[in-house]
Amino acid sequence: MPLPVALRALRYRNFRLFFGGQLISLVGTWMQNVAQAWLVYRLTGSAVLLGAIGFAGQIPVFILSPAVGGLAADRLSRRRIVIGTQTSAMLLAFALAALTLSGQVRIWHVFVLSSLLGVVNSFDIPARQSFIVEMVGKPDLMNAIALNSSMFNASRVVGPAIAGILVASIGEGWCFFANGVSYIAVIAGLLAMRVALREPVEYRGSPLAHVAEGFRFVIGNPPIHALLILLGVVSLTGMPYVVLMPIFADRILHGGAQALGWLMGFTGVGALCAALLLATRQNLKGLGIWVGMAALSFGACLTAFSVSRSLALSAAILVPAGFAMMIQMGSTNTLIQSMVPDRLRGRVMSVYSMMFMGMAPIGSLLAGAAAGRLGAPATVMAGGIVCMTAAGVFWLCWPRIRIHARRLIAEQQSDG
Repeated sequence: MPLPVALRALRYRNFRLFFGGQLISLVGTWMQNVAQAWLVYRLTGSAVLLGAIGFAGQIPVFILSPAVGGLAADRLSRRRIVIGTQTSAMLLAFALAALTLSGQVRIWHVFVLSSLLGVVNSFDIPARQSFIVEMVGKPDLMNAIALNSSMFNASRVVGPAIAGILVASIGEGWCFFANGVSYIAVIAGLLAMRVALREPVEYRGSPLAHVAEGFRFVIGNPPIHALLILLGVVSLTGMPYVVLMPIFADRILHGGAQALGWLMGFTGVGALCAALLLATRQNLKGLGIWVGMAALSFGACLTAFSVSRSLALSAAILVPAGFAMMIQMGSTNTLIQSMVPDRLRGRVMSVYSMMFMGMAPIGSLLAGAAAGRLGAPATVMAGGIVCMTAAGVFWLCWPRIRIHARRLIAEQQSDG
């Protein structure tokens, strides 16, 4: 029986294995994210340290992903890289669980383990993003990216809600343990895949020259660097609202750990709806406009969230915030992957990782410091205003560079 248009990428066996394993694993990941934020808040009560933990966990992506992660994804087996990174992340989750359940956990343990997980992610993200095209091929790449995003955000709905209940009832350690167990599903799926060997590519010159080639491609193509600059600005100024969420849940909305789970979950509801909408699309027309509108809407939602003092209203505002965030992230990912040749895919997606996840830690550090002086609401409001300003600039520039984007897409479609 033919699959609905929105699910067409699932006709590929490898993608079905990936999808099923990741869905289970990501629920555990979101459980750990919420539980870790609450653990740091419980141990320290400090907005500055919440930001510092976010910085420690993501700054390796900014440094290592474009330097070595993207190069590895272009030179080595992407499936093997992802198996290695997922196994490493599993071991780190079990280590954090053991420390927490034994009552020995200290804030420096969380710093070290978060930093190590950031190193793992600097290899995992470009390899995993580049591996999608090997599982489905270019004709269904857009749908596979959208389904991958929907899976990410479905888990974002379930994971935080479960974590909020578990943290309030039996503590953070069991969330970390459950995350470690959940990695078994994705590793099993990756091992069961049958992947054709990639044709070997002859690389001449030094590794540094190959890394520079990826940056030159990004800089030399206005639509790609415009999309990435907007993504970087939103990641730097808007996304750090997540690290301040424990403060909103406890001090401002007075709901504790369960409120934190609900707030994160409602963000996921909006993001899931956006990912499902993207999955129904069959062409790229208008996605650039969607990116600008989404960034503007996300900034507006952050501004509204910063002034809310009602848990119900705050949760409701986070639904369109999650929707807008997902539209921007998913559309940017799809457009860039549609414009980049496969030989550069890993390196260009490593720059995407640097702008999406690598800018966030700097933003987290700044947001934590600003929240300590100005308060969390003022910090989030300022981030929302910057996001709206950046979206306006992008909106003015995009019509001039859209023709270049169409040419790049046409070139890759003819090569595919």
